[in-house]
Amino acid sequence: MSKRPRRPLIASISDLNSPSLPASSSSSSSASSGNDFNLPTTTSSPRDMNVVETYEAHLRQNPRRFMEQLLAAWNGQGWRGYTDYIGARILIAGQSQQMANEVMSSDSVQSRIKALAASRAEALFSERTIEAQADEGVRQRYRAAKEKTRRDLEAQLHHVADQQVQISIGRLDSLSFIKVFAAAVNNILTRMYHQGIHLNIPQVLELRRIAAKAAEKGQSIIFLPCHKSHIDYLTVSWLLFRVGLSLPAIVAGENLDLPIVGNILRGGGAFFIRRTFSGDQLYPVVIREYIERLLSSGRNMECFIEGTRSRTGKLLPPKLGILKYVVEAMQTGRTNGDVWICPISLQYDSVIESETYVSELLGKPKENESLFGLLSGSSSVLSLKLGRIDVRFHEPWSLQGFVEEQRQRREGRLRSVTEETRIDFANNSAHKLMLLKALGYRVLADINRVSVVMPAALVGTVLLTLRGRGVGRAALERKVDWLRGAIQRKGYSVADFGSMTTSEVVERALGLMRPLVEIQDGQEVMEETILPSKRFELSFYRNQVIHVFVNEALLCAALYTKVKQGGTAPMQTMTRSQVLVESAFLSGILRNEFVYGTEGVETNVDQTVRALIGDEVLQWEEGDGEERKLGLASIERERGRESFDSFLFLIWPFVESYWLACCSLLLLAPPHADQDPTRILWFNSKDFEKRAQLFGKTLYQQGELAYLEAINSATLSQALGRFEEIGLIMRRKSDAVKPVPLIALSQEYKPRYDAEGALLGEDGGSAGRLWEMLEHLSSFRREGKERRETLLGERVMRHVRGDDSVVVEVTRVKEEGKREEGRL
Repeated sequence: MSKRPRRPLIASISDLNSPSLPASSSSSSSASSGNDFNLPTTTSSPRDMNVVETYEAHLRQNPRRFMEQLLAAWNGQGWRGYTDYIGARILIAGQSQQMANEVMSSDSVQSRIKALAASRAEALFSERTIEAQADEGVRQRYRAAKEKTRRDLEAQLHHVADQQVQISIGRLDSLSFIKVFAAAVNNILTRMYHQGIHLNIPQVLELRRIAAKAAEKGQSIIFLPCHKSHIDYLTVSWLLFRVGLSLPAIVAGENLDLPIVGNILRGGGAFFIRRTFSGDQLYPVVIREYIERLLSSGRNMECFIEGTRSRTGKLLPPKLGILKYVVEAMQTGRTNGDVWICPISLQYDSVIESETYVSELLGKPKENESLFGLLSGSSSVLSLKLGRIDVRFHEPWSLQGFVEEQRQRREGRLRSVTEETRIDFANNSAHKLMLLKALGYRVLADINRVSVVMPAALVGTVLLTLRGRGVGRAALERKVDWLRGAIQRKGYSVADFGSMTTSEVVERALGLMRPLVEIQDGQEVMEETILPSKRFELSFYRNQVIHVFVNEALLCAALYTKVKQGGTAPMQTMTRSQVLVESAFLSGILRNEFVYGTEGVETNVDQTVRALIGDEVLQWEEGDGEERKLGLASIERERGRESFDSFLFLIWPFVESYWLACCSLLLLAPPHADQDPTRILWFNSKDFEKRAQLFGKTLYQQGELAYLEAINSATLSQALGRFEEIGLIMRRKSDAVKPVPLIALSQEYKPRYDAEGALLGEDGGSAGRLWEMLEHLSSFRREGKERRETLLGERVMRHVRGDDSVVVEVTRVKEEGKREEGRL
């Protein structure tokens, strides 16, 4: 496979306007190149740009211009020609089949096929059985049959592997197809997102510069976007085509390999993989070899770091499977020395799946995904007016450099506590997992850092962080102004709307959010008032802001454990050590929800305290010979705890969700069950999660939960995963012929009941570690008159006692907390 010829690095924005020309060439031809817009030619130009600003997406509105654009696409004028892109050469007829042949003939695939065939032949004709035959002729016939079986198995496995390759790999072979596909995607995106697709010019120029540098060395760029919508697939690839970079091979779930749709996506570079590789010893080798071949040829790749679409609006924990293959390929020398990592943020004014997300989060089974049906199965989709898309590229960085930096940092830490100072990321599985987690969270942090906060996120956040039912127009604009300034002061970006005023930006956002908000005008109330009518849906937008203020929210929640108790101002304070303890507990529980800094809890808390004191939200109270205490600033009290409460409203839904998940664990150790401490009750895991959500809906309707979004399945699943890490619960497969996932409460967390089934803690005794965890989590919850009553525990336990979940299996341990010994 030939390498791309060396080309000079770009020098100015003018090169972006006509990617088919090197930077040193004249760009005068761009005037007649059929471009839809003219880019500025100096770096003093505006930083942000709508790349489809003058594109005409509707035939009836401007037939002449629409036909000119079609003709330009057909003729490949200007950037549409895609003839001098930066990166490894693609779009060569037969290239994909050549790659498939190379994968099939590789040593790794052939060795695995032979090993599997030999192993299965041995299972059918074991050497011990053959040697046990007394007659030599019989032994020879057995060996001949074994050899024939082995050859037949090799042929069958070769056929299976070839099918896997043909089904999985991308078919990025045709320039004609790509040009047609790009033109179609261009029209789809521009019609749906009628206010444009916005890029940051310096980011794109830097991306092209590093892409050229990587191309000279035959190295790949791994694009790692966040994942909010099916539109992500189209947006990223179309933009890379638009700015003149070699299109990536896109890792896609096999659920999108649908009739017609699958082949279209393959033609755009998608290759399909299974969600899980377990149970198949051949498939992982085939996929790994394909990925390594892509990397060794310098091909770019695209992989969604979260693995699946985020239904909640904030980033999900990173999925590490593909990253593991990439890191190992670099460590084994399959990547021409290095790989470049490029995190990408995609932010939408609105996503087309928002309604289905809420249904899924409330427990409705997820429908089979169909991109074809999404885009063309309904005539209304293309008539939607969804606002704009803002895409930001983090500056690509060296994976090799990251690995070396991690090695030096971790070896430095080891030297301070032990004589063992060697970190082995290549061979030590624990060290490798540590590296992959650090890599995954570094990517998430970079995505958060370059993300653009959209107007809908500003308005949605304000509406959901107010104590009142609604807010007047003037107050809404003032709060949006404050929030925008606070975000920018922390170094994050807000969508640029040029000369538009805050009032105009708010009006624009409300226009896009009409189904989610209610606007009462002057005929109904004295002042125009905006009310959140669909709070659950609005939480999707609020969650896009929380990463900016997660440290402030956690710290304020820690202090709130004192503030909620009321009394005089000195009674609502905490010492620094108390703040550290409570912040460490809460941030530890929510560790998988948010991306924290790398400095540690103490440093993060101290920095956040200083920032909040500087903003006059908090202040230090001097004590009489005692450690000084942290409390609300006097001016913050005078303005009604406005900023303090705003931070609390960001974190409270997550606190509620984790409290609910913890409450639901009581269902795993009901009072009516046998209280033998050596017995472990195992329940069907999927049934339990559905029961936990039903439990949450009941508590919400009865006033025990403040937020409907607290019962969303995504956060509850995250909470249970975190509780498993902590050791509250255990999971395993059942012993049935068709195993099902099981869940059980860890012995040391089992609640204690009296003979009548009442919690011992209600009479002053110890109710167990689970109840202690519940009480600790409760201290951070939003207070309300319904939840101040001391009978909350009894009201929760009433539902626990009424639960009729079926125990699937029972196992026994010798002693409480010891190893499981057997099934009963």
